[in-house]
Amino acid sequence: MTTPWGELSLARHPEDPRDGLRAWDASDAYLLRHLAAERTELTGTVVVLGDRWGALATALAAYRPTQITDSWLGQEATRANLARNGAEPGSVRLLTTQDPPPARIDVLLVRVPKSLALLEDQLLRLAPSVHADTVVVGTGMVKEIHTSTLRLFERILGPTRTSLAEQKARLILTTCDPSLERPTSPWPYGYDLPDGIGPLSGRPVVNHAGVFCADRLDIGTRFLLGHLPDTRGARRVVDLGCGNGIVGTAVALADPRAEVLFTDESFQAVASAEATYKANGVPGHAEFRVGDGLAGVPDASVDLVLNNPPFHSHQATTDATAWRMFTGARRALRPGGELWVVGNRHLGYHVKLRRLFGNSRLVAGDRKFVVLKAVKRG
Repeated sequence: MTTPWGELSLARHPEDPRDGLRAWDASDAYLLRHLAAERTELTGTVVVLGDRWGALATALAAYRPTQITDSWLGQEATRANLARNGAEPGSVRLLTTQDPPPARIDVLLVRVPKSLALLEDQLLRLAPSVHADTVVVGTGMVKEIHTSTLRLFERILGPTRTSLAEQKARLILTTCDPSLERPTSPWPYGYDLPDGIGPLSGRPVVNHAGVFCADRLDIGTRFLLGHLPDTRGARRVVDLGCGNGIVGTAVALADPRAEVLFTDESFQAVASAEATYKANGVPGHAEFRVGDGLAGVPDASVDLVLNNPPFHSHQATTDATAWRMFTGARRALRPGGELWVVGNRHLGYHVKLRRLFGNSRLVAGDRKFVVLKAVKRG
């Protein structure tokens, strides 16, 4: 990546030479060019919000910025990219979207996220820290910036305009107005689940902003809830890519003897899962872990893995995450342990499961979804 401060070598995490997706895009480059062209004073507290793979934080490391991200993978990529480009250790302060933000922000750089709810939540969290002289610049690809995006900046921070587009990227330029009467944050958001979905029927669920289908039960998860396996005898169960924790909580309610591990790469998701679990007063033992799938889980230590894998990485459609989840599950499962997967029928997960496990059985299906089971042999 070429920047006004030199060439950077950047990679996503985990690094895969077969992955053709870049760790930066035109919107990152546009923002950096703008800062240099405007001779923006990068002094005081510089905050980079939503930096996907650390491109912005790495380019600006000399200014000792604070990065705020919801992605564990993005945070690990930032660490690796800083080291790869010779940045001084500790030059970037790494925070998550669940951490308290800096008390004062002098420069706020925002990589617009896919989730409008996450943007709203984070701007509301950061707004008390900005002041009249805070420089605010957002960036994103044209297809990611909508009228609703601009309204959020304007409603929460102050008067907002956009730049001309360059290489299908656009900037958001905001003048802070500390006197604004800001709305109360609706996050985290809770609601009661519908009837007819098993142990969680009518029970509460809690969602932090940015979690998939935060305001309703998504149809894929609902389909899986209707076909959950009998967990008796499964001592260690994993809700892999747990989101708001509905699946793992349903298992824990059905079988209080089960030890359930909730894991996701999103800090918002794991916070939601823990809140959902606690809201339901579930007996038994649970663990909540932010990380890359089952990395760090000992080999042959798990009896059952339940998974609704994502098939997008930001705007890109990819099966790389699903494949990592499946391979991690096979490693972590005990002989005879099972991986249950729900997914859109057209994704063809049965082919991947047969390739990896040597078997795949259709448990249930409708016109859109399938539930598949793979068993670890030996």
